[in-house]
Amino acid sequence: MPVVTPPPPEDPVAGTTAAEHALLAALRRGDDAAFDSLVRGEAGRLLALARRILRDEEEARDAVQDAFATAFERLPSFRGECRLSTWLFRIAANAALMRLRARRRRPEVSIEELLPRFHPDEHRVIPPGDRSLPDAEEAVHRREIHALVRSCIDRLPDRYRTVLLLRELGELSTGEAAELLAITPNAVKIRLHRARQGLRELLVARLGGLGER
Repeated sequence: MPVVTPPPPEDPVAGTTAAEHALLAALRRGDDAAFDSLVRGEAGRLLALARRILRDEEEARDAVQDAFATAFERLPSFRGECRLSTWLFRIAANAALMRLRARRRRPEVSIEELLPRFHPDEHRVIPPGDRSLPDAEEAVHRREIHALVRSCIDRLPDRYRTVLLLRELGELSTGEAAELLAITPNAVKIRLHRARQGLRELLVARLGGLGER
């Protein structure tokens, strides 16, 4: 008697587990328990992203609610080209970005002031004082360093901060971030490079000040 091999799942996504396939199937059936499970599993991560983009707790929560509502409206059209969590992350990021664009822009630190400068001979201009990055473990505790990084990221202009969050926190590809922000992949690369440079300069200045205490 020949052995019958069951067909593989339709359009499986690399890294997607059987549990995720089962959850998606339950969601498509309108299972309330599946919806509750999805919210419990993903709400925290989506809220963290929305908070970082919007810097406002109430707006961040509203953005996440909008994201879940949008996701369930679009669920029938979700074809599984990516993991469900990645798809949700994109929707939440877009919801937060829409709110950010709709409100008045907040005061920002000019990115130009944070980028390294160079002499005509291409040697870097070193400002007065020690600008070397001190050892983080000697300067402050790990928790303080983490809070410091978050604080410095928040000081970046929106267009740079958002790209940094999508690429580093969201782990989106350059193409995915470009599509979400409606800019070119090259623009994403440029903004990400400048964001990293600006973040490093802020950290150097802040950690240098801590080291002098």
